[in-house]
Amino acid sequence: MAKIKTIGILTSGGDAPGMNAAIRAVTRAGIYNGFNIKGIYRGYDGLINGEIKDFTTENVSGIITQGGTMLKTARSKEFMTEEGKQKAYDNMVKNGIDALVVIGGNGSLTGAMEFAREFDVCCIGLPGTIDNDLYGTDNTIGYDTTMNTIVECVDRIRDTAQSHERIFFIEVMGRDAGFLAQNSAIASGAEAAIIPEDSTDVDQYAQFMERGIRKSTKSCIVIVSESPKCGALYYADRVTKEFPEYDVRVSILGHLQRGGRPTARDRILASRTGVGAIEAIMQGQRNIMVGVRNNEVVYVPLSEAIRSDKPFDRKLIKVLDELSI
Repeated sequence: MAKIKTIGILTSGGDAPGMNAAIRAVTRAGIYNGFNIKGIYRGYDGLINGEIKDFTTENVSGIITQGGTMLKTARSKEFMTEEGKQKAYDNMVKNGIDALVVIGGNGSLTGAMEFAREFDVCCIGLPGTIDNDLYGTDNTIGYDTTMNTIVECVDRIRDTAQSHERIFFIEVMGRDAGFLAQNSAIASGAEAAIIPEDSTDVDQYAQFMERGIRKSTKSCIVIVSESPKCGALYYADRVTKEFPEYDVRVSILGHLQRGGRPTARDRILASRTGVGAIEAIMQGQRNIMVGVRNNEVVYVPLSEAIRSDKPFDRKLIKVLDELSI
């Protein structure tokens, strides 16, 4: 295997607070250890279209405090085609890039895995997603910041819920995982969380609402994990029909969950995994994701990281259930 001299960095998929801290860490650790660093703009599309720039430490100065990603990001349909992957590889060769560090979520790391297999290139993934659904790492970059944003929003909505004695269904992101919904519900003192990992029927909703009504004089907060079939609007509509005596409202938090300055926890996670990516390359690791498990930096094969069955601690459901009386 040829010696790696130049490393390319890209961010892909949905943006997550802390991505800039990860870009900074990979850039500075890479330069410290003698590598050339190139920033690839707009994700895999940028690799296909040759939007590549030499990076120095000055390029990443001051970005650790900023949300979003200074490299921009995109979900690339072209990269999913054979022609797109070939263009991306040709641009890697043209720009002398020997290894890729991909910061993103499930889809981005799946793309990295397939690209690495097809063209025999070194790809290192960093877990950059607010959903916290990547296997093998306790938390993902952006998850902590987003959870804190959700809690702040719910705290504000509760003021209105209590003042007007309303039931609020608040929809949060999370894709197919309920980590954001369940933990933000506990942290904000919500009466219930509706998550993919726990099937909840209408009778349980009635119980949740009764608890909230007894405790808070008709006000109640229910956190709902996003779903194309049964999100917050779906459940609010059912409650309105079955319990017309209650005043029901819906708040879909949407993209405000992605923005904002990353928390200290996310900055540290991004910095540790970014340095870990350079260490992995120096050790000859290929096609792995760098995560943190039990406070130790770990290397997880990309094929494992993208599994859809990340363990969910069902004790959290019991915690919320007991505290919502």
